[in-house]
Amino acid sequence: MVKLRIRYFSDKIEKLKYIDGKSDWIDLRSAERVELKKGEFRLIDLGIAVELPRGYEAHIVPRSSTYKNFGIIQTNHFGVIDETYCGDNDRWFFPALAMRDTVIEVNDRICQFRIMEHQPEIEFEETDLLGNHDRGGWGSTGKS
Repeated sequence: MVKLRIRYFSDKIEKLKYIDGKSDWIDLRSAERVELKKGEFRLIDLGIAVELPRGYEAHIVPRSSTYKNFGIIQTNHFGVIDETYCGDNDRWFFPALAMRDTVIEVNDRICQFRIMEHQPEIEFEETDLLGNHDRGGWGSTGKS
């Protein structure tokens, strides 16, 4: 089992919890009330700092209901936090762009994260042919 050390900056958000058997993504919540007009950008405070184990990184993405519920998108579309971002004040934020006027309340679940081991060292080998079956080119899901 991997342990994460977490510093909470707010007592108004629910503590992080891992729900075994349901999903390996962990919900993150807004630590502040945010009002955004269509087209506005804001870093939404998630109210935590985390010390990840050496060799791990956190991947942060919106929840599947985030756009439907709040009309916001994550501007970097996929956030990556590595284990060096682990200081007492290295707070986690969600970079949001409002696609409509919206209000996000304290404790609303707006994104989720999981941790992954770093990619292993990779060596590239150049070749003229891969020798595999061709699926039909760009954008193809194969022939029916």
